[in-house]
Amino acid sequence: MSCRMMRHLVVTVMLSVFGTAGVAQPTLPKIFGDSMVLQRDLPVKIWGWAAPGEAITICFHQQTAETKTGTDGKWYLQLKPEKAGGPYDMEIQGTTTRVLKGILMGDVWVCSGQSNMEFPVKGWSEVLNAEEEIRNADYPNIRLFTVEKNIAALPADDLKGGHWQSCNPGAISPFSAVGYFFGRAIHQRTGVPIGLINTTWGGTNIETWTSREGFEGSADFSQWIASFPKITLDSMYALRRKEAEEYIGGLQRIIGDTAGSASWKEIDYDHHGWLKMVLPGLWDNQDWGARFDGVVWYRKELWLEDEPGKESMLHLGMIDDSDETYLNGVKLGSTAGYNVHRVYRIPDGILRKGKNTIAVKVDDSGAGGGIYGDSAQLFLSTGNKRISLSGSWAYHLYEARVSTNNIGANEYPSLLYNAMIHPLVPFGIKGAIWYQGEANVQNAKAYAKQFPLMISDWRRHWQQGNFPFYFVQLTSFNEAGGNSNKGSKWAELREAQQMATKLPHTGMAVTIDIGDANDIHPRNKQGVGARLAALALQKTYGIDTVASGPVFQGMKINGNTITVRFAQTGPGLALKPGDTDLNGFEVAASDGVFYPATAVIQNNKVMVAADQVKKPVAVRYAWADDAGAANLFNKAGLPAAPFRTDAQQP
Repeated sequence: MSCRMMRHLVVTVMLSVFGTAGVAQPTLPKIFGDSMVLQRDLPVKIWGWAAPGEAITICFHQQTAETKTGTDGKWYLQLKPEKAGGPYDMEIQGTTTRVLKGILMGDVWVCSGQSNMEFPVKGWSEVLNAEEEIRNADYPNIRLFTVEKNIAALPADDLKGGHWQSCNPGAISPFSAVGYFFGRAIHQRTGVPIGLINTTWGGTNIETWTSREGFEGSADFSQWIASFPKITLDSMYALRRKEAEEYIGGLQRIIGDTAGSASWKEIDYDHHGWLKMVLPGLWDNQDWGARFDGVVWYRKELWLEDEPGKESMLHLGMIDDSDETYLNGVKLGSTAGYNVHRVYRIPDGILRKGKNTIAVKVDDSGAGGGIYGDSAQLFLSTGNKRISLSGSWAYHLYEARVSTNNIGANEYPSLLYNAMIHPLVPFGIKGAIWYQGEANVQNAKAYAKQFPLMISDWRRHWQQGNFPFYFVQLTSFNEAGGNSNKGSKWAELREAQQMATKLPHTGMAVTIDIGDANDIHPRNKQGVGARLAALALQKTYGIDTVASGPVFQGMKINGNTITVRFAQTGPGLALKPGDTDLNGFEVAASDGVFYPATAVIQNNKVMVAADQVKKPVAVRYAWADDAGAANLFNKAGLPAAPFRTDAQQP
């Protein structure tokens, strides 16, 4: 019997017996809908819910499959693989019939991670040439699905929200820019319809994207995950309220009396009874600060031996989230934004010879707070003098805010896996792209194990074998002025990310050259998407293209010179176009002190030496928070990956 005949028979019988009341459609997960893309060349898996024992029939492109709903109200069907094509309609028949229209068979890619994957074409920020990109985003065979943000203590059956849209200028603005530019490049090169599932949440760590089962099966993390009880979201909220009450109670001892706070900005206020903190540095490192959100006042005295110069400026680095800044009781200004450099002009007559007092009121709404960045960015300039302000500052807690009603995505493991990944399984996919890591820079050693664990965890749940997984290595950002001699957590995290390429069918896009030292959200997302697409085109679609920049392969020491060999050199090693000198290399002797090195390309190798190092034992490249000056490329225009030879584990 055809789908049409069966539908007519079922509806006629139901209406004659029950009338129109109480006839409900079979329910589908939200990932199924009009305009969706289903994965070509794989069995088409479809599931949903209906009344127990209800007969379900699916008709799709000359295929028909039937089943009955189980006693739990769930049903599952599988259709044979289909080639790329469409648009098609799908009929899902139960007591009534639902028709999904405009379905394409193509390649489905999951786009996940934190804010740099969430970063829209235009919205809370925007890509380079955003208006032109939006105007040209007319690709009816690219389909977009954005997963609504949600958390869940236990694996959820369905997404909170989301729907498929055709890619057009009216739909593209809020969508993941990296996801879009990746999908566009694949579609333009292959002609295959592309479905993009944007499941992202800014500021989130990798622990929340990994399933509990993944941690439980890991020798490295099984004891850690056991410390988190299996509880419902309601129980989690109750626990949160109890902990918050206890936490705030403890903070009251530190906050103390704030009755005189109106005078905290004044030059002669006596703050010598306040606690001390070294700046720059987030207050998360204080024993009270890991969970603290609220307001903290900072004060620092400085003395000028001479009259101030004609022009004076106050530089405070970056402040998370907002500030009001005073000098000698006079407000210089206020700024909102955790990644904005604070620079305030000091009007004439405020800065004086002798004693001066800087007072800064910092208000943080969540996830770290305080005055942070490079110590070189914290200074007062007057005339041709520059006075460092880094070091000890007095501080006083003013107001504590601990939410008892909201649970953050990072507060418990697996919350986003449960709510934003698990409901997608087993929807057929081609692979996944990933941009995350900024939220884990404080512990690269753990990330080196967590990241491959998450990749393997997703693959295990999807049961599609080792599906392609391509990711973005952290770009350049001068968070703390980290380098080889001070230490660089960003460089260590990049190294930890690269270790995941040991897993099969993975690839890493290096982006240190297209970052922004002063913005953790660089706008050149076109380049990021293109490099991810190059990996997929080469490794997944079998297209002959260069997909990687040079990767460290080995070294040989000859006197005071180190010869460095690279793999993935493509057509050959080269400088970044327009540059004349090779930058980013450093060498060290056995004392471990690194010096900038002179580096030259010879015979497709790099010769590295430094006058200060007579007996080099180690070489590093692009080992810094901000590695944007490093300029070794291959002739295909792709940058070399950062590396160090003195340690292979972060």
